[in-house]
Amino acid sequence: MAVTVKYLCGLTADEIFNLIGSPEFNYSHALAVSNSLYKKRLTNMSQFPGISNKLKELLLSQLETGLFSYTKSEESEDKTVKYLFRTSDGREFETVYIPDGKRRTVCVSTQSGCRMGCPLCITGRYGFHGNLTAGEIINQILSIPPAGEITHVVFMGMGEPLDNFDNVARACEIATAQWGLALSARNITVSTVGIMPAVEMFLKETDCNLTLSLHSPFPEERCGIIPVEKKYPAVEIIRIMKESKIRKGRRLTIAYMMIDQFNDTEKHLTGLISLLRGSGLRVNLLPYHGVGDNKMRSSSPERMHYFKHNLVISGISASVRKSRGEDISAACGLLAAGMKVRH
Repeated sequence: MAVTVKYLCGLTADEIFNLIGSPEFNYSHALAVSNSLYKKRLTNMSQFPGISNKLKELLLSQLETGLFSYTKSEESEDKTVKYLFRTSDGREFETVYIPDGKRRTVCVSTQSGCRMGCPLCITGRYGFHGNLTAGEIINQILSIPPAGEITHVVFMGMGEPLDNFDNVARACEIATAQWGLALSARNITVSTVGIMPAVEMFLKETDCNLTLSLHSPFPEERCGIIPVEKKYPAVEIIRIMKESKIRKGRRLTIAYMMIDQFNDTEKHLTGLISLLRGSGLRVNLLPYHGVGDNKMRSSSPERMHYFKHNLVISGISASVRKSRGEDISAACGLLAAGMKVRH
C-alpha cells in the first residue's frame, strides 16, 4: 500500500479505495471506511465496523483519522456556540454553530486568517496564517458536540473560501456525497468576495449555493471596503452568476451589509436595484458589526426593512438576516482566532 497522505479525513471514497487497493480489498471496504469516518465520526480506526482486522491493521500502520477536537468554546446568550480549533502546527481558526428551530447550521472556516485585506472585517486584521485542508474543513463539522444534528453548512467563517478553491471544492464533495456526510447541496452555501476564475469553476463543478459579498453597488466605493474589486469587478461576477445555468434548488445570493449613512442612502438603493433588477439573484441584507475603533454603525432595523421592501417591489427577492452570536464575536466579520474564551 503506497501511501502519500497521512490522514483519512479529507479523502474521497475513491481515494480510500486506491490506498487500500489489492485483491484482498474491494470498493465496499472503502465505503465501510468512509462511512465509519464521515457518518459515524469514529476517531479510532480499530473500531471501524464492517472491515477485517487485517485492513484495520493496515490502516492503523499507515494513517490517522485526521479528526481532532476543538481547544476552547464559548456560548452566546442566543445559544450560538463558537469553537476554537488549533492544528498540530499551531494554526488557529474558529467555527460557529447556530441552532435555529429545526435548522442546525455550522459556519466553517477555510483559512487561518485571511489575505483579502477588507478593512471592515476583524479576520483580515488577524493576518493570513495558511489555507486549511479539506480534512481540516470537514473536521469542523464532525468534531463539535452537535455534529450528528447538522442540517446546513455555510462557508462563511475565517478566510476567503475561493482563495482556497481546491480544498473547498473537495470539502463540498465530501459534504454532499452519499459516502460522505450526505447533506443536500441546497443546504450548503459558500460565500466569496469575488475571485472571478474560482467563481466560474465553482458554478461549473459544484451544485452548492454561492453568495457574493457586495456591500456597495458602486465600484469605487466597493474598492475601499473590498480591495479585490479592483482586480475582479463585482459587476462581472454578477454577470457570471446571472448567466450561469442554475440547477433546481440552487441559490445564488448577494450579501449586502448595511452601514448607517454609508451605504444605506437612496442613491445606494437605486444603484442596487439598477445593478440587480432582472438578474434573478436574491439579496440578504445584513447588520454591520463594528470593527476596531471606527465610528461606523449598523443601519437601523427600519432602514433595513425599507431597503427590503423597495427591492421586493422592484422584482428583486430580498430578506433581512438576523444577527447571531455578536456578544461572543461570532457574528459576520468578527471572527479572529486567539481570543479569550471559556471551556
